[in-house]
Amino acid sequence: QVQLVESGGGLVQAGGSLRLSCAASGRTVSSLAMGWFRQAPRKEREFVAVISWWSDDVTYYADSVKGRSTISRDNAKNTVYLQMNSLKPEDTAVYYCAAHLQYSSRFVRTDAAGYDYWGPGTQVTVSS
Repeated sequence: QVQLVESGGGLVQAGGSLRLSCAASGRTVSSLAMGWFRQAPRKEREFVAVISWWSDDVTYYADSVKGRSTISRDNAKNTVYLQMNSLKPEDTAVYYCAAHLQYSSRFVRTDAAGYDYWGPGTQVTVSS
């Protein structure tokens, strides 16, 4: 089993920045692609970003955050980060860290159903 715990959420004004962190523990976290999803009230959970275990340059972003967010990871610390800049009120949501076993160095998933492990989530609120 893998445990994921998010941190770094909070209240920020529009235009501000936040950095979310997700610490993984438990079984070896090698070969786990790490992703971020979010869920706003009355909306479905949606993909935000993902990064490959093997290659930091294998990343994908949702169009809604592309250019404003950067996902990164520190494998030595078993931690993944999501730096979010130029935040907008529509970014308000609970942000979830998730992980899936990665069988190919360049194949990562963007669908929530494909993830094996989830954190409890951290609230991000952007005020206008």
